[in-house]
Amino acid sequence: MEERIQKLISASGAASRREAEAMIKDGRVTLNGKEARLGEKADPEKDELLIDGKPLPNVQARVYVMLNKPRGYITSVSDDRGRKTVMELLPETGERLYPVGRLDMDSEGLLILTNDGEFANLLMHPSKGKEKTYRVTVSGRFSGVEKLEEPMEIDGKMTRPAKVTMLARKSSGAVLEVRIQEGRNRQIRRLCENAGLEVTRLKRVSLGNLRLGSLKPGQWRYLTEAEVNAVRAMKK
Repeated sequence: MEERIQKLISASGAASRREAEAMIKDGRVTLNGKEARLGEKADPEKDELLIDGKPLPNVQARVYVMLNKPRGYITSVSDDRGRKTVMELLPETGERLYPVGRLDMDSEGLLILTNDGEFANLLMHPSKGKEKTYRVTVSGRFSGVEKLEEPMEIDGKMTRPAKVTMLARKSSGAVLEVRIQEGRNRQIRRLCENAGLEVTRLKRVSLGNLRLGSLKPGQWRYLTEAEVNAVRAMKK
């Protein structure tokens, strides 16, 4: 069956969809001995598809894991500074998993890890509209959600407006629910800082249709077939 070659590369686990597209544009991919073109289709049963002159790896078993990331761990496969990584909390699946998106060391909550690049792209690409929901505890003078919902510039680009709900007011601040679609670099912490607030706790509780639920810090579980299919069903 013919598929777009960037999708075949992603399905093989050799690269994410975006990385595969970059490889094709850079002339690193050949189809039946000729330089491949972006959007071209191939049948893995009949065609020879190579990256840097080497065949695609065999299609891996797809693994989807949800982790409740605790504070104190970095979202990385490895770290040359010796810090604890989320990989230390995962089971031995026999497959190499990669985090989908990031939570910084001081943040916690829902993190997906998988070897399915296409699935990762469906979850994280802003165009797919997957909303991320966070429970955020802040300290400082809280005067309302309006300032937090204003777009702001991060790394030269304006953010989309956040959706903020106050869950509880405290003598020293508030507990908020913050929903965003992008997840730019330290976006929520920057939004709060811009409003004169300091984040004392930040926990991601949902990502698209995926919910953290009762999963405790440091615990993990496999996604159900229904959860995986629900993400794929939202493909545009």
